[in-house]
Amino acid sequence: RRTQGKIFKQTNFTQYPKKREMATSGTYVTEVPLKGSAEKHYKRWKHENHLFPEAVGSHIQKVTVHEGEWDSHGSIKTWNYTCDGKQEVFKERRENDDDNMAVTLRGLDGHVMEELKVYDCIFQFIQKSPDDIVCKITMIWEKRTDDSPEPINYMKFIKSMAAEMDHHVLKA
Repeated sequence: RRTQGKIFKQTNFTQYPKKREMATSGTYVTEVPLKGSAEKHYKRWKHENHLFPEAVGSHIQKVTVHEGEWDSHGSIKTWNYTCDGKQEVFKERRENDDDNMAVTLRGLDGHVMEELKVYDCIFQFIQKSPDDIVCKITMIWEKRTDDSPEPINYMKFIKSMAAEMDHHVLKA
């Protein structure tokens, strides 16, 4: 539901809040322009998370599989990362959508889940032309309390990570 039919813009992210004043839940959507093929980018995000620390070490320091395989639907992984200069941990359950070249990370535990009840990040790779693609990032979130901050810093983090991954995918 949109508040009075308005779409709110926040630092290049579209937000659809569900409350009038301070949103207790919402959706951020942005697109990151990338080069190459959507298939190569999707493959990296689906199959090759173990390469993220090498590719974007300023963001991701370690990725560990707890259940399933690297690329299996429903697998559970833990990410050690740095957001806003702070070391954090994120545990997620993976959903893969091969038809739409989309990977969904559903938050289960970790620092971000201390503030949020729901934290789902969808990375969809869309081929725009033979050489240009976009990574459409959709973040669906719900705060634990009204006092919790909106997760705009996490949206900036994952947008930056997707942009930096572009160079590494092109070299592969």
